Amino acid sequence: MSRRHGCKFGRTVGVLMLWLPVADAMIPQARAADETERYLGPSALVASADARTLYVACADARQVAWVTLPGGEVSRRVAVPGEPSGVALSPDGTKLIVTCAAPQSAIAVLDAASGRMLATIPAGHSAVDATPSPDGTRLYVCNRFDNNVSVIDLLAAKETARVAAVREPVAAAVTPDGRTVLVANHLPNTRTDSAFKGDSAAAVSIFDAQSFATATIELPDGSNGLRGICTSPDGTHAFATHLLSNFRMVPFRVDTGWINVNVVSIIDVPQRKLLGTIGLDEFYLGAANPWDVACTDDGRWVCVSLSGTHELNIIDRADLLGKDALRTMSPMMGVWPIYPSLGASLWSRIKLPGNGPRGLTIAGTKVYVAEYFSDSIAVVDLAAAEDEDRVSSIALGPPPKPTPRRRGEMLFHDATICYQHWQSCASCHPDARADGLNWDLMNDAVGNPKNTKSMVLAHETPPAMAEGVRMTAEEAVRSGLTHILFAVQPEQDAADIDTYLKSLTAVPSPRLVEGQLSPSAERGRQLFHSPQVACNSCHPAPRYTDLKPHNVGTRSPHEYMERFDTPTLTEVWRTAPYLHDGRYVTIRELLVEGRHGLSGGRLEALSAQQIEDLIEFVLSL
Repeated sequence: MSRRHGCKFGRTVGVLMLWLPVADAMIPQARAADETERYLGPSALVASADARTLYVACADARQVAWVTLPGGEVSRRVAVPGEPSGVALSPDGTKLIVTCAAPQSAIAVLDAASGRMLATIPAGHSAVDATPSPDGTRLYVCNRFDNNVSVIDLLAAKETARVAAVREPVAAAVTPDGRTVLVANHLPNTRTDSAFKGDSAAAVSIFDAQSFATATIELPDGSNGLRGICTSPDGTHAFATHLLSNFRMVPFRVDTGWINVNVVSIIDVPQRKLLGTIGLDEFYLGAANPWDVACTDDGRWVCVSLSGTHELNIIDRADLLGKDALRTMSPMMGVWPIYPSLGASLWSRIKLPGNGPRGLTIAGTKVYVAEYFSDSIAVVDLAAAEDEDRVSSIALGPPPKPTPRRRGEMLFHDATICYQHWQSCASCHPDARADGLNWDLMNDAVGNPKNTKSMVLAHETPPAMAEGVRMTAEEAVRSGLTHILFAVQPEQDAADIDTYLKSLTAVPSPRLVEGQLSPSAERGRQLFHSPQVACNSCHPAPRYTDLKPHNVGTRSPHEYMERFDTPTLTEVWRTAPYLHDGRYVTIRELLVEGRHGLSGGRLEALSAQQIEDLIEFVLSL
């Protein structure tokens, strides 16, 4: 598939990272709790226009593999300066462009024939998804944790502008005429408490490629976990993959999509509006964790990789845009039953040979899908007459031998262990973090929804849950398997998930300057630990929690408890909204409007600059 149709080649990668200084930059390394772990981790890929070469970004190995087609031999492996999080070809096919994610990311420009490094271009925090313009003069790169998009002059090899996104942009697409750029924002950026009457949903940003004038296309209430976006060959429509969460209802069941459904949202590009959101699931079988999406060059087929169920969904674009799909395949959240398809699903569902499909690309009639956990590429021939001739596999290396940590990571992302395959642990905890929504779990009665918590340091900062109803993270993992996935799993599975979660390391804050606190943040650190402010009385270093419950005056009329567990502030910059019920979108609102920890005149005693410094330090943790 050529880039001129704006279909996607690479996607963000849910990889654990340890950030190490190399030369003048910080680059990520896949964190391995066991030195015997050696994985490739294919996550994104692109095919040459002549369909003779496949370029595969291997996130764990920090390399790009050249694969000769149709035979599937790996002819070259080229190391890149960081975790490759996206890959694309220049429109003329001569340059391979690789985003290398880090706090100070690099864009590697390689000779597509020889693999020789031609240039490296600086980008923002955790850059992902290289998207060239159709004329090859520009490159759009999502800076995930800077919440913006770099506009790069490819000819001059330098950044010329940054365009604001909403929250965690992870994928972009350009219309065939090059005039419009669409950006998938991974998470919602709203309040989620009961008093908030608006929608809590992620959005697609859309901006003019010349003026950079930006608009926001809101997705349906409960939309989150966006991963992929592409445009149709005629540029009239865009398709974005995501979850649609029924977070306003008590999750006492999982069947028929009661908790999460898996969808593609359709956007009218010229009108800049949402046309509809179409389910990928069947009535009694979920299609969990959709990742990438692409269109065939002729515009007939739309293809979606399902990372949770290890499948590929394909549909005729005319069917996807038709009235029948809108009428029978649109999730009806909050009604009974929740996903009442009036007819058979129009998607064709293809089982893939490997585990953890993520990025996909299309060359002619063949769809190539990166299978992250299997170190392989699935090949699906859309033109094959018989199903048994349709699917094959390309091995990128020896079959991986999962350690307990790796097996736990696989289980965490595996929806096939869930009843009816509706969701995985990663559905509510993408990248083992938080989905930005509230859930009214029944472990602390009902009517009191709580904000989803990150899994970083969960095993080191007991108890679990906002009210501490699970004494340990180990207990919470086992309860989650039973009461959220509605699964009965061997004890070893839970133990392996524990091992995976214990291996998580925090990503450095985008507020850090070359890995260090800024002058403002340093002043804020001193305030944080001062008797005047004394934030450290409840949030002492190094975990920034005293592991105790406190009454901080945040009980709402719907709560049954007054005391809530003190959360760690590690990575708090990426866990909004704040407090147990998600009532504040920013740390500024939490401190100034909520007066959190600053009651009794302590807020008034601070100058405007001191407040800024305190915010800067907290967001640097």
